[in-house]
Amino acid sequence: MKKIAIIVAGGTGLRMNSTIPKQFLLLQGKPVLFHTLNQFKEADSSILLYVVLPKGQMDFWAKLCTEFPEIIKLTPHILVEGGETRFHSSQNGLAAITETEDCLIAIHDGVRPLIRPELISSAFKSAELHGNAILSVPAKDSIRKYDRILKKYVSVKRDEIRIIQTPQIFKLNSLRKAFNQTYSTEFTDDASVVESMGETIHLVDGDYANLKITTPEDLILAESLSKSAF
Repeated sequence: MKKIAIIVAGGTGLRMNSTIPKQFLLLQGKPVLFHTLNQFKEADSSILLYVVLPKGQMDFWAKLCTEFPEIIKLTPHILVEGGETRFHSSQNGLAAITETEDCLIAIHDGVRPLIRPELISSAFKSAELHGNAILSVPAKDSIRKYDRILKKYVSVKRDEIRIIQTPQIFKLNSLRKAFNQTYSTEFTDDASVVESMGETIHLVDGDYANLKITTPEDLILAESLSKSAF
């Protein structure tokens, strides 16, 4: 089955304390977003790549593609304008796909550059078998949630919690049906959009190293981890 990846990269760099959006910061001397794209090509060179960026960041990315010619050489991709929310950005990426036959679509955070190619491959296989595959890992820390009735934070059984990651992989027809809905604040990720249509979500094992770069500490950790990954 044909494979496509929609890489959603709409960060601003605010929590990074940087004027440069986090997906464009350098990791091992190259833009974070390039590493993310390259992991998918390493998993399967036939994967078609779509990159969703805010309109105001497209020129900067074009400049980076000139400064780092390996971006276009190794990870050719179609650029798509993002939307107001993550839902709308995924929706725009999906709308850009012109396939008429069902295929597998992976939606992935542009700032998760350490996703291992073998995990991408295994997730695609699971999605082909079950209809979808969402990476996740067990919670390591003790967790509490707010109880509105008791008006206090109460403990949650850690072994009942999974931390959701990306990629999240679905069949194209399911995604098109799901993203034809009106936006809701209940949609916390792409899986929740599909799940709202009654589809069962299948979790597969992710990797703690598949971190989302959000803060300066994340970038330092990613730099350390990437020395063995790249």
